Amino acid sequence: MLNGYAALKVGSPLVNYQWDPGQLGAWEVEVKVTHCGVCHSDVHLVDNDWHSSTYPLVPGHEIVGTVSVKGRSVNVLKRGDRVGIGWQSGACLVCEDCIAGRDNLCAKKKATCSGGNFGGFADSVRVDSRFAFKIPDGLESEAAAPLMCGGITVYTPLRMYGIIPPMKVGVIGIGGLGHMALQFANAYGCEVTAFSSSPEKEKEARKFGAHHFVSSADKKALNKKSKSLDFIISTVYSDLDWEKYLHILKPTGKLCFVGKPEENVSVPVGNLIIYRQSVCGSNIGSRYMIQEMLEFAARHNITPKTESMPMEKAESAIVKVRNNKARYRVVLKN
Repeated sequence: MLNGYAALKVGSPLVNYQWDPGQLGAWEVEVKVTHCGVCHSDVHLVDNDWHSSTYPLVPGHEIVGTVSVKGRSVNVLKRGDRVGIGWQSGACLVCEDCIAGRDNLCAKKKATCSGGNFGGFADSVRVDSRFAFKIPDGLESEAAAPLMCGGITVYTPLRMYGIIPPMKVGVIGIGGLGHMALQFANAYGCEVTAFSSSPEKEKEARKFGAHHFVSSADKKALNKKSKSLDFIISTVYSDLDWEKYLHILKPTGKLCFVGKPEENVSVPVGNLIIYRQSVCGSNIGSRYMIQEMLEFAARHNITPKTESMPMEKAESAIVKVRNNKARYRVVLKN
């Protein structure tokens, strides 16, 4: 039997929960959880904001732990290996997207803590071994946990949309995602601008790697940035004046969403035509990209800012993230 913390119905507090994981599959591993990050997606799942949650629901998809048991077909991992598990826990591995290395886009992909699967707010988890990734020795477990979802979410668009050192990159929102995006973009060698509605975050944003800071509430400051950036990544969930940010882009520039605003985005198509600009989005990342991201983070000392809480305080951690009080990622520890 495995033990964890579950929401038994929509929005209910997390309580002790025990379940039988059944027989270990041939490709599965059981991982003893040492750390699990608390992502805002966990709050969405508990509250059923996406109208897809099933209960009881054990959250947690930024997992770090050690392999304790492995199935008969598992040959890459061994008992005692330190691994990370992110949002995705499975895919068909035979469709066009999977074969092309885009398993994160597989129509049959499975989520670690959704669709009846139980996540990392627990003592152990079961997962397809092909979605458990070795953590480089240079990464502390508490720092590695948020990288498994938040980190790969901001790393992937930099890679997939061809960002290179001469480019100038903007990051909207200096929070759980944004503070990691600043670090990755800086490590890429880019000139980085942080946009935030909280001027008091400027000093910290610069520590994370921003060369410039712009208050998103300052229209004059935004206007001064006109035609200055090659790529802007938006990590926020609020609705902004997106036309203003298109004006900040150079010709052929891209505005990329990794956070979903409350309302659908409306932009002037004329800008897209005249300046060959584009609006795009990105989700997590493929298996290959996740392992690459972990190696990159270890090499460049990319460290999410975390605050740890004991696993038995899982409900308090969810409340803290729900109320936007985390600075910047909460990590539960067994």
